[in-house]
Amino acid sequence: MASFGDVLNNRVIPPIIAFVNTRPITALKNGMMYVMPLTIVGALFLLLANFHVPAFTDWVHAVGLYPVFMEVYYATFNLVGLVACAGVTYSWVRAAGHEAFAAAIWGVCMMVLLMPLEVRVEGLDAPVGGVIPLTWTGSRGMVAGIVIGFFVSLIYCWFVERNITIKMPDGVPPNVANAFTALFPGFFVMSVGALVYGVFRRFGTTLMDAIYDAIQTPMQGMTDSLGGVMVMAFLIPFLWFFGVHGSSIVSGVVTPMLTANAVDNQRIVDSGLELTIENGGHIVTQQFKDNFINMTGAGITIGIVVYMLLWAKSTQFKTLGRLGGGPALFNINEPITFGTPVVMNPLLAVPFFLTPMVNAVILYLLMSLGILPLFTAVVAPWTTPPIISGLIVGGWPHAIYQAFAIVLSTAIYFPFIRKADQLAHADELASHAEHVEEAAAARRNAEEMEELEARKARMLAEIRDLEREEARLGTQMGRRRVAPIAEPEGPHGPGRPA
Repeated sequence: MASFGDVLNNRVIPPIIAFVNTRPITALKNGMMYVMPLTIVGALFLLLANFHVPAFTDWVHAVGLYPVFMEVYYATFNLVGLVACAGVTYSWVRAAGHEAFAAAIWGVCMMVLLMPLEVRVEGLDAPVGGVIPLTWTGSRGMVAGIVIGFFVSLIYCWFVERNITIKMPDGVPPNVANAFTALFPGFFVMSVGALVYGVFRRFGTTLMDAIYDAIQTPMQGMTDSLGGVMVMAFLIPFLWFFGVHGSSIVSGVVTPMLTANAVDNQRIVDSGLELTIENGGHIVTQQFKDNFINMTGAGITIGIVVYMLLWAKSTQFKTLGRLGGGPALFNINEPITFGTPVVMNPLLAVPFFLTPMVNAVILYLLMSLGILPLFTAVVAPWTTPPIISGLIVGGWPHAIYQAFAIVLSTAIYFPFIRKADQLAHADELASHAEHVEEAAAARRNAEEMEELEARKARMLAEIRDLEREEARLGTQMGRRRVAPIAEPEGPHGPGRPA
């Protein structure tokens, strides 16, 4: 019978990996990276315009910098939908191996075509035409831009891969050839866009409105629910547990919705209303995921680091705590997840899944009850250390909550990581005892070898002594054999007969 781990590895994880590696999801994940710089820069200027220190804010207003800072914010956040469309199209077509910039331009053109190019102004009966409404180029048009990017990418790749393009001679510069290559796909894309625009205009609406009402609004509601929060908080560490980059995968899917939620919150603040749930505010935004669900990394593993630094017995965990503590402060916990290890470690699976879920539920309830404020569009990069990131995105209340989350993580992980530490320490003691025994055995072997060598030396000395004695005796014997035999003397002298 297959084990639970085998079922997950063979039946659950492969379909997930296959899904996240599909071209649309890969394009979505990579394309949304082009939106991130806009949100970070825009959030920085928004933070400067609405800093949490009243004296600084008063000075900004007094010197006239407030409208300047807010203009930068509007110029960045009000283009996230348009940039998402271009980024998704560019990422898809480039991954397919084709020249992608022209495709991204056609994606932007089609998105503008499908917008209502008019706005209503209070006091005027007729709408003002000939304008591009920033409402639809920003967060409100995020999902529509992604859908349009998918469509344009499919059409563009289909035309190019079947050579339904204008071919230029070999001597033509590449930029000129690429421009002509994009003509046929662009003509078809804009023709379809014009047809869609005409059909929806006939019914007094636009495709952008339809997508926002039918897809984006329900999806934003799903991500903003307690159930959606729990799913996000579970999926990220669950995928990481099997060595899959859960943060990247989940972010690629939910970032458009969470960014739209944050921008909607800021729009409430800009309108002069109080940012509350009653006024349409959202609880779950990009900050909720980046700075709280993923605080110090997937699974909120800061509790492991605290244990290793304060209470670890094993040399492995003490060393790992010192090495992994610094990166963990910047929300990089791969040294901990792979060095402990947490990945594929059943002993640490429960706290790894449970900690972000408990943290997310507590934070959600505190914000829904009004104890903690909702987030605006001010974001902190995901590498911002905890407490500092809480202070940036939500002021002192959220900074204090992040300090509580660190304590909560330590409490949840403590019994599990202590058991892992005990096992590691026992292994080290056993290994040490084995090494001591091996060293003692090695010393005994060395002493025996020395004794044998001494015996050997003595025997060789004795043999040499015997050989010298034998040689001496042999020499004496040889002399006796060689010496002449003396004749007996007669009465008349030697050798004469008597």
